Amino acid sequence: MTDAPMIAILDDEPQIRMLLSEALEEAGFRTACFGRATEFEAALKSMSPDVCLVDLGLPDRDGLALVHRLALESGASIIIISGRAQVQDRVTGLELGADDYIIKPFDPSEVVARVRVRLRAGRDTGRAANIARFAGWVAEFDRYMLRAEDGREVAFSHAEGEVLRLFLEAPKRLISRAQMQEQLGGAAGESFDRAMDVRISRLRTKLGEDPKNPRLIKTIYGAGYIFLGDVSWE
Repeated sequence: MTDAPMIAILDDEPQIRMLLSEALEEAGFRTACFGRATEFEAALKSMSPDVCLVDLGLPDRDGLALVHRLALESGASIIIISGRAQVQDRVTGLELGADDYIIKPFDPSEVVARVRVRLRAGRDTGRAANIARFAGWVAEFDRYMLRAEDGREVAFSHAEGEVLRLFLEAPKRLISRAQMQEQLGGAAGESFDRAMDVRISRLRTKLGEDPKNPRLIKTIYGAGYIFLGDVSWE
């Protein structure tokens, strides 16, 4: 079990923490449970979870703000588990960097399956090469950082990094929405499409792209996207 993936569970309801922990440990994962954001954030100083399950209704911190911080500073995949079922809540969570969104009440087996999808996506993108050079930029995937020619650094989230790596590993090739869904996981549909639109928009902004005429990440309407830069990996 010492080499099993670590899943951090942050939820203020003890019954839900126990339900998730038992299901995940039965599936072969290690778990660490927290009822408050302050405890969870303190533990992150000495713990590096592979996946974080985060409830939005926390007693001591805004859940969405925490998700955004995790997306920018952590290498973990983030799955929101929340009773907020409105489409806008799901879209906002994904916009802020979450990789998936599960609505309460849930079946524990679904959570286990979603965790496995995120871990599989992480393994698929966990190549030995973690530095890519393109169009005057350097992308360092181990640090989640873009570096410009003038030395300026721009952080990107785990979710944005998955999309960026997908483009950089297949330059000048059409990538369809179906291929993105297959590679990155998650349920196909409006929420996934919206999440991809948001992540690609954020990447374009960070790369200094003209939103009306981007030179690197081109949208092929009705078909998908093409990354037009030359890429070298280290």
